[in-house]
Amino acid sequence: MQRYYFDHNATTPLAPEVLDAMLPALTEVYGNASSLHHFGQVARQRLDEARRTVASFLGAKSAEIVFTSGGTESDQMAILGQHHVITTTVEHPAVLNAARQNDHATFVPVDSRGLVDPDDIRKALRPGVSLISVMHANNELGTIQPIEAISALAREARIPFHSDGVQAAGKIPVNVSELGVDLYSIAAHKIYGPKGVGVLFNKARIRRAGTDNVAGALGLAAALQWEARHGVAEAARVGVLRDRLEQSVLDRIPGMHVNGAGAPRVPNTSNLRFDGIDSEPLLIALDLRGFAVSSGSACSSGAAEPSHVLQAIGLTKEQSRSSLRISLGRSNDAAQVDALVDALVECVAHLRRIAPERPAPAYA
Repeated sequence: MQRYYFDHNATTPLAPEVLDAMLPALTEVYGNASSLHHFGQVARQRLDEARRTVASFLGAKSAEIVFTSGGTESDQMAILGQHHVITTTVEHPAVLNAARQNDHATFVPVDSRGLVDPDDIRKALRPGVSLISVMHANNELGTIQPIEAISALAREARIPFHSDGVQAAGKIPVNVSELGVDLYSIAAHKIYGPKGVGVLFNKARIRRAGTDNVAGALGLAAALQWEARHGVAEAARVGVLRDRLEQSVLDRIPGMHVNGAGAPRVPNTSNLRFDGIDSEPLLIALDLRGFAVSSGSACSSGAAEPSHVLQAIGLTKEQSRSSLRISLGRSNDAAQVDALVDALVECVAHLRRIAPERPAPAYA
């Protein structure tokens, strides 16, 4: 059976050029980059090259780039230990959980599209606030937050501003200087790089303990080099496919909605709601037909509670459980999108027929 991958927001396959860049550090460049001898210094040179590449991509200075084990660690490095954090109700669990471990946390609501109003951030400001953290792009909806406007508020209040850019980097242009952020998190495996490596941009130039993951850093750098050369064209291509998917499903399935519609979104992400069914059996039915999609954040899969993001935009628990996330990537094309739409039409109709106790719109 042919299988198609539509879950790129969860993770992406390792790109061939990324593997090629990593192989030397997995074989002959095996020294510890902290060692003073020849082998360590060769590793250090490669690590510094990777750091310069990442800094160039983000519009930062090399000294401001801290390699981490991934997006979660990057977020936690930015947030843990703060006195009072202002964040939003739609953040990734890595941010929400870290914020709750501090002395105080304020969770600012969003509108029905998943957008936070910068004025609500301003109203939350008070003495003692030590950090503002607002994600750049939402992992479930794809909604792009008004980072520049929020960073202006943070500068005026002289409060450091962190943004979780894990779902933004590689999908939309990212320049930390233009965004005005003080801290910014990315993860390699979301952009066809290896798992287990990420970056925290930090103006304070903090350091991280531990042995450097040279191979991971080289892989992340190679992934960003590809994005620098091809990212704009790829984003445009994928955006056309996402729009084709949404319009086709809207045309062919009654009682279907696009969560977050009307907000600025990253081009690859679509969150679809189907009245009258649960997303879990729909996800399984699609998987049996060869289509990999998601019911939300991979970090929350299996959770008893429905998506906190969808509830934050005003959906009921039942509506949240009726939603699927489809995230496209390099391997997808128009033929795959059309095949996914056909499968959705058939699976949704079938699930509605066998669950008559939950009324759904009639097919024309």
